[in-house]
This record gives sequence, C-alpha cells and structure tokens, in this order.
Amino acid sequence: MRSLNARVTLGAGLVLAVFIALSAVALERAFRDSARSALQERLLAQVYLLMSAAEVDAQGHLTMGNSPSEPKLELPGSGLYAAITDGEGHVVWRSRSAVAVDAPNGSGLSAGMQRFDEAISQKDGEFFLESYGVSWSTAGGSYPFTFSVAEVFEPYRQQLSIYRRSLWGWLSAMAVLLLAAQWAILRWGLRPLRKVADELTRLERGQQDQIAGKYPTELMRLTENLNTLLTHERAQQKRYRDALADLAHSLKTPLAVVRAAMSETKPDTELTRNLDEQVDRMDRIVGYHLQRAGASGRSGMVVAQPVLPAVERMLVAMGKVYADKRIETEVKVDPSIRFRGDEGDLMELLGNVLDNAFKWANGRIRITASLRDSRLNLTVEDDGPGIPEADAQRVLQRGANRGHQARDDQPRGREDDQRHDVERLADPHPVERRRKKEVKSRNGDDRHNQRRHQPR
Repeated sequence: MRSLNARVTLGAGLVLAVFIALSAVALERAFRDSARSALQERLLAQVYLLMSAAEVDAQGHLTMGNSPSEPKLELPGSGLYAAITDGEGHVVWRSRSAVAVDAPNGSGLSAGMQRFDEAISQKDGEFFLESYGVSWSTAGGSYPFTFSVAEVFEPYRQQLSIYRRSLWGWLSAMAVLLLAAQWAILRWGLRPLRKVADELTRLERGQQDQIAGKYPTELMRLTENLNTLLTHERAQQKRYRDALADLAHSLKTPLAVVRAAMSETKPDTELTRNLDEQVDRMDRIVGYHLQRAGASGRSGMVVAQPVLPAVERMLVAMGKVYADKRIETEVKVDPSIRFRGDEGDLMELLGNVLDNAFKWANGRIRITASLRDSRLNLTVEDDGPGIPEADAQRVLQRGANRGHQARDDQPRGREDDQRHDVERLADPHPVERRRKKEVKSRNGDDRHNQRRHQPR
C-alpha cells in the first residue's frame, strides 16, 4: 500500500474497531452483572414480603395472613412464582401464579442461609431462584421453613438483547464519527505533503522553478534542500553550457584559420580538396557532438510534449522527401499521450526511425503509440523486407551495421547515443516480412538509452 493517507486511515480504523469491540464486550458484561444483581435484590425483597405475611401456629402450621403485595403472584402464568417449603421439603404454600406451572423452589436451607442461582425446569425452561432459610419460633417450638421466589429467564434475556442492540448502535455511530473526524484531521495534517507533491509535479512540467510554498518545520529542511539541489543543478548546467561554448569557439577558430590558409593555395589541387573535405567533416563532427552534449545536459524538469503533433509534422516532412514513393501512412496515436523530454530529442528520434521506414517501405507505414505500465510505447511498422531473424539481435549491438558504413558526418557510435530503446524486430511470417521498431520510454522520462536504427 503506497498511500500514506490510506495506511494511517486503515491502521487507525483497525485500532478503533478493536477498541470498540473490547469496549462493547466490557460494557455488556458490566450491564449483565448489574442486571443480575438488581434482579437478585428484587427477588430477595419479595422473599422478605412473604416472610412478613406468613404466620405459624404452635403446631407448626403455616398460613398467609395477608395476600402478597406483588400483583404478579396473584396472576397465573405471570412469570413470577413463590413457594414455601417445610423442613422436610414439602411445599406448604404456593402462590396463585404457580398454578399449572412447574416452577422450581428451594428447600433444606438452614436458618439465615441465602441462595441465588439459576434453575431449569424441563417443562417451563430456565428460572432465576432466590431462596432464604428461616427457623420460626413458636410456643410449641421452632420450625424450619424455606421461602423461595422464582422468575422466568426471558425478561432478563430480552433486557440484555435490547441493551446489546442499543450499545452496538451507539458505539457504531461513535466509530463512524471518530473515523470521519480522524479522516478530516489526517487530511488537514497531510495537506503540506500534498502541497509539496503538487509543487514537484509543477516542477517536472516546467511550470515553476522552485518550491515556493510555506511549510511546517518538519518539512522545511526537505523543501530547502530540494531548492538548493535545483539551484545547484541549474548552476552546473550553466557552467556546462558556457564550457561548451568556449570549447566550440576554441575548436572552430583553428578550423577557420586552416580553411582560410587553404583558400590562399590553389583550389584545384587534390591536397586542397582533401583538406577542405576533412575540415568540413571535422566541423560537422564537432557540431554534432556539441549538440549531443548540450542535449544530455538538459534537466529532467521539462514540459511534456504531445506526441501526435510531432508525428504529423515529421510525416509531412518525410512525405516531401520521399514523394516519389507514394507511401501510405496510418497513424494511431491518442492526442493525450505525451513525451516528457525535449521536443528536439523527440523530433530527432522520430526522424531517425521514420526516415528508415520510408527508405525501406514498399508502400505502407503504420505508427502507433500507447501507455503501458506508465511507459510510453511508440511503434513504427512498415511493409519492407525486414531483417533476417538471425540478425535481429546482432544489429542492436553497439557499432553493428548491415554492411554499410555510417555517413562521414556521423561518427561511429552515434547510433548508440540516443535516449530511448529502438528495437527493430523481424516478423518471421512466411508471406510478408514487416519491420517493426519499438520505442519504449517511461512516461514522462527520457533518460533511457536508444539504439538508433543501423543503416542496411
């Protein structure tokens, strides 16, 4: 994952999700314990009410003097049930709500002993059961009893379910709000980095010379160092161009002196003609190498050039040069495709490849350009004889040729000093052999070596 914003957002989202989940589990557990404790206290209060309403005579017979104050105990099937058992475990009293209900009850508890637990009835399901043992003293002696109150489990389960839904709803809403706030804060915090990236893009396109924005302290050293690097690069280029100009002057002046000295001799002599030819050749060689050195010293911060206009201009020029061949051309280049580099380099590259294509084509040439994996792919195809498959790799080697020498004004190695890879591939089709040259360069980057087409 290359995006810093996405990394931080994803990391914070995962941490927040874990925190929300653990918080929900802890809060739900706390609520469950609190609800259970409250239920226990409520059932114990019902036990105390039963004890206050009970009466025991001297023979140990228990009667309920007043009806229990809880209305649910009088309503059959209400979910709240009460029972009183004697020391032998026999039920001596049961609430009206327990009619036709197999509600559990406690028994055998010693005086003062209290017990709260969950009980299961095979017929009516789960219950919470609160039991309390007492020893009732009368004139005839003391009699043990166990007072029990049971409540069905379903209201407690529904209470937990309602709380759980409410809890997760609120926590989810809080998580969304926190993520939105974090995203906004992150956008605000990373805005200087996006601004630096935008300025670097403008630098690459040649729309500005330096990083001019004001940035936080953490980025000041970065921007200052980048500006220093750019200033140093431009100063180096200026010194380089000045040195080239001095070199051109120092070389051309002696050549001019030699040419002037030769003009004073007889112009028809073979020696004069040979010297004049060699002086012209040296002059062209010096000019060519100075031109290439000047091109190689250019900065990568250049404006991207549209490819289609350059192709069209070069086709017009080649059409005039090879008008007698009546070549049919087909261009498949999207107008949005651009070449990040010097326009002169692009024109020279197209001129080299198209000149070869026009020279060897029988009647048809096709030019296509596309972007693939952020790389510019420029392909020139013609219906000429092509290159034998055995020589396809050899001709790409430095200094290799097809049996013809380079022009005298083009020194050896010029074929290898371009900036892009020009590959000439042979199509082994048995009927028609077409020659294909591919120019591959990173989109916007012209810093690759080109092996220029070798003369055949």
